[in-house]
Amino acid sequence: MTTTDTNTTQQKPRLSFWQIWNVSFGFLGVQFGFALQNANASRILSDLGADLHSLSLFWLVAPIMGLLIQPLVGSASDRTWNKLGRRNPYILAGGFAAAIGMLLMPNSATLAGFITPLFFGAMMLALMDASFNLAFQPFRALVSDMVPSEQRNVGYSIQSFLINIGAVFGSILPFVLTNVIGLENTAEAGTVAPSVIWAFYIGASVMLGSVLWTVFRTKEYAPGTNGLAPLDKADTERSLGEKLSEFFGLMKTMPTTMKQLALVQFFSWFALFIMWVYTMPAIAQHIWGIEAKWFDPHYLESIGTIPEHIAKAKGTAGDWVGIIFAAYSLFAAIASLVMAKVANKIGRKLTYSLSLLAGGIGYLSIMLIQNPELTLVNLGITQIEVPQGAVDLFLPMVGIGMAWAAILAMPYAILAGSLPVKQTGVYMGIFNFTIAAPQIVSGIFAGWILTSVFDNQAIYIIMLAGGAMILASLSVYFVKDGVEENAITTSDEVTV
Repeated sequence: MTTTDTNTTQQKPRLSFWQIWNVSFGFLGVQFGFALQNANASRILSDLGADLHSLSLFWLVAPIMGLLIQPLVGSASDRTWNKLGRRNPYILAGGFAAAIGMLLMPNSATLAGFITPLFFGAMMLALMDASFNLAFQPFRALVSDMVPSEQRNVGYSIQSFLINIGAVFGSILPFVLTNVIGLENTAEAGTVAPSVIWAFYIGASVMLGSVLWTVFRTKEYAPGTNGLAPLDKADTERSLGEKLSEFFGLMKTMPTTMKQLALVQFFSWFALFIMWVYTMPAIAQHIWGIEAKWFDPHYLESIGTIPEHIAKAKGTAGDWVGIIFAAYSLFAAIASLVMAKVANKIGRKLTYSLSLLAGGIGYLSIMLIQNPELTLVNLGITQIEVPQGAVDLFLPMVGIGMAWAAILAMPYAILAGSLPVKQTGVYMGIFNFTIAAPQIVSGIFAGWILTSVFDNQAIYIIMLAGGAMILASLSVYFVKDGVEENAITTSDEVTV
């Protein structure tokens, strides 16, 4: 056996807690920025002139960017090795590009020249999503490259924890800037609130800093060592057509586990996309009692000026979306701390299924929450007066947080053991199809369903998301976790 072959078959060395932490730390910043986008993109686009029907169409740029970027980056990173490493060059490039998008998007009204501010904002949303995806995929593959199989549950759980800590702070930032710092959170039609603009500035800085931490604190294993396949020099000389042919061939021969997970991914990401796009109008209508007409740009244009109480209510509802998104991210972070132990005890499949079920129940329970009585809430950093129904939304966020923690960790922990070492990156990229495709379907049809079936009453589209999440929970039954089953049936197999 050659030296290269020997190195390739070596086990990855066990990592300390802080080594695993450093590998995943950049996720905190990337998710900080992603959470800002998720909680505020609909708010920004609505302020710039998008109606409820078109919101989901503008959001389509997110999954489309993922569909295009992640497989290409995954394939390219599998074939890369330079002074920065294998995955780190792409993580670094994604961090810088996303920071640029975050600085520009909230300034669309000021920077747009030959196109409308709305379309300039959509272009910056596309840039941010392309950049987030450029960083996300190599991060997933980096954990698979660096973490040995017996630490994989722990590795992905730490990753999930950091993602959700980043999401907590990213989500609440506009609220903090308004209620603690004192920045204005209301906006005239065609402009963006100052609190949101400054939140994106801060988010860009945090994201870039955490990405740099991972890039310069993580020394990647060279190809051909510690269980990693060597680079195929002949591969770099092949034509683009040959590479594309191989890529589509890999899609046809993807592991069975990946195909089975695709069904779960479809229902769960269909639901998540709806939540990110329509939570703000849903709670503004359902909890704050704002009529659907105040989300219609044609109506707003016809009246000229938005009444002060409507603008204030929409601003407060928009800030509260950040609070409840931070809440589900915090609950997800807590769930991440125990999820690896639970999965080791009752199995990854059952852990995954029960978590998704909790999320579906959380979505559906929002319909039952509608108390307009004003109450003073002490959030530690400040006090704010909101409807009691808004406070009650923290309870559904527990279930949604459990689902989100599982979605971030369990499919990757299940999948990683079934992937060939040489093609981990490209297969992780292909797996992103199961994230992007349901969001594209949701983006195309959710707006039409909301306007044509639900008469722009956004709470009902959230109920549809709840049903989809329950279907995701049931679909886990059909997934075969080969590593888990081998651990049960083979005495000398490592249990993970």
